[in-house]
Order: sequence, then C-alpha cells, then structure tokens
Amino acid sequence: MNFTDQLLQYLVNGITNGGIYALIALGFTIIYKSTDIINFAQGEFVMLGAVFMSTLYHHVHLNLAISFGLSVLAVAIIGILMEVLMIRPLRESSVVSQIMATIGASIFLRGAVMLIWGRNDLFVPFFSSGQPYRFFSAIFDRQYVWILAIALLAMSGLHLFYEKTIHGKAMTACAANKKASMLVGINVETMVILSFGLSAALGALAGGVLAPFGMKYDTGVTFGLKGFCAAIVGGLGNNVGAIVGGFVLGVVEELGAGLISSSYKNAISFCILLAVLLIRPQGILFIRSGERV
Repeated sequence: MNFTDQLLQYLVNGITNGGIYALIALGFTIIYKSTDIINFAQGEFVMLGAVFMSTLYHHVHLNLAISFGLSVLAVAIIGILMEVLMIRPLRESSVVSQIMATIGASIFLRGAVMLIWGRNDLFVPFFSSGQPYRFFSAIFDRQYVWILAIALLAMSGLHLFYEKTIHGKAMTACAANKKASMLVGINVETMVILSFGLSAALGALAGGVLAPFGMKYDTGVTFGLKGFCAAIVGGLGNNVGAIVGGFVLGVVEELGAGLISSSYKNAISFCILLAVLLIRPQGILFIRSGERV
C-alpha cells in the first residue's frame, strides 16, 4: 500500500471515528446550552448504551434492532433521572458543584456496571455480515457504514428537532435566554430534563453502534474525554461546532496515529485540545460572544 492509499485509509477511519466523537460532543453541547454545566458522565452514557444492548440481546434474546432501540430508551431515562435526582437539587448551587455531581455520577455508574456486569468486554454481533467494503484502495468493515449512517441520521434528526418542533425551538430559546423564555411561558425545567434525555440518548446511540467492537465498564471514560475535546475544538455551545470538532478530531487523530505512531493516538487528541485552548479557546465555530470556554 503506497502513501496515497494509506492516507485514504486513514481518512476513512478518521471520518468514522469522527462520527462517534461528534455524537458524544453533541451530548456535551446540548446539556451545556441548557444548564451551563459540563456533564462528565457523558462517556458513561456511551458505555451504558453498549452494555444494555448486549444484555438485551444475549440474555433477554431480543433481536439487534429492538435491543438497540430499547438500550437508547433506557439510557435516555437514566439521563432524565440523573437530572431530576442529582442536578436539580443543586440548581441553586454553583456551576462547579453541579459539574462535581456529574463526575460523581460518572464514578457511580462505572462502579455499578463493574459490580453487575464484571470487568470483561461485552459484545453484540456486527449489524450486518459479509466481506468488508472497498472504497478505491481503502478497506473498511461493514460496521463502519452503520456507524457513519446512524451518526449522520442522528445529527439530521437533531437538526430537524431544533428547527421544526415546538420543543426544539423552546430549547433553543432557553439556551439563548432562560428568563425571557420563562416570561413567554416556556417551562425551563422541562427543557432541561429534555436536554439530559437527548444527551443520554445520543451517547447511547454511539455506544450501540460501537457495541460489536466490545465495551466494558471503563471504556466510556476515553470516549467521553474525546467527545469533550471535540466539543471544545468546535466551540462549546454550538451544535454545528460539535459536529465539525468531532470529524476534525477523528481525522487528525487517525492521521497522527497512522503517520507517527498508534501509541500516540490518545495523546494526539489531548494535544489538539491543548492547542485549541491556547490558540483559540472559544473553539473553531464559537457563536456566543463575550464568553470563554
């Protein structure tokens, strides 16, 4: 495989990974816009999506599609419960206290999954079987197509939700100005609950499409941190920025791992984060004026 072929292979892998990072980054962004806090349990939503899907498939004997859908629903409910039981009681506390609560939730969820499901990776079968696809000289597994297709569908659905539905527009209004939203009759607390449910569902979608590659109790930490990097790179609080940040991070990370060393793959992500924080802390597509990340 010559250098051009290698580059194409890295790009295909990077775009696929970028779809996952974008979904996780969107989860961070949705909650940040509605509450001004960073939810560090976002990575655990990814892990729970895969764990629940594996359990429903192997132990409840549901088919893959139903297991996938129910796992997303279950994690969305956990996200809502997290807001109601942990974040809402701290609403009058500082933002730092609320962020610490999300870190506590992250630790609790990891510990609970380790106790219940153990330390081993949990898997489900690949969504479709057959030979890998070929795109010019790049070869990629069929699951990569599922990952990218589901990520793009989720992003499109989220865009339509914000642009075409009453609840989506209400969430946008709350993100812009909570007091004004309350004055026009929008129930801000309901919008916050909805944001946690949506964020958790996006995380579970990412976990479900990754489940064939294996997921265990602590895998979500890495994905959560990379999703956070993507959100910062794109500009925290900007949905489009989260998507752009996810794909940029995925491609640059894969190119760096391929051209330098795969040992540095995770380090490259955090180097990108540090570079963005030093050079453009507001992110590539930051839209709010007068605020810093």
